[in-house]
Amino acid sequence: MSLDPISAALDLGGKVIDKLFPDPAQRDAAKLELLKLQQSGELAEMTAQTEINKIEAASSSPFVAGWRPFVGWVCGFALAYAAIIEPIARFVASVYFHYSGQFPVIDTMLTLQLLGGLLGLGTLRSFDKKNGVA
Repeated sequence: MSLDPISAALDLGGKVIDKLFPDPAQRDAAKLELLKLQQSGELAEMTAQTEINKIEAASSSPFVAGWRPFVGWVCGFALAYAAIIEPIARFVASVYFHYSGQFPVIDTMLTLQLLGGLLGLGTLRSFDKKNGVA
């Protein structure tokens, strides 16, 4: 096996193709497609992205290795603000400071859709792991 990541990915891809396609004609067509990806540079891009994903996943920082970091943190903060921070701040401001103005309101329709999708995918992945699906 080669130490070069692109050649290693090509070797691994060839082995996977051999196992997935028992028909020699389909196997050769799939290997040809893999070689085309290598020549066009797309294989190098996919390999580089995989290496970046591995490095990010190895990080101990929750802001880097957490689930879908930016979108997750933004949606989580928006939900926390809309459900917890704003109502408490409004109560405290009106009771203790006699404030009668309005607080900023976040339209949570989009953020809840994104957050629900992310949580749903996470749940689906947990279900797959529980059932032994790779």
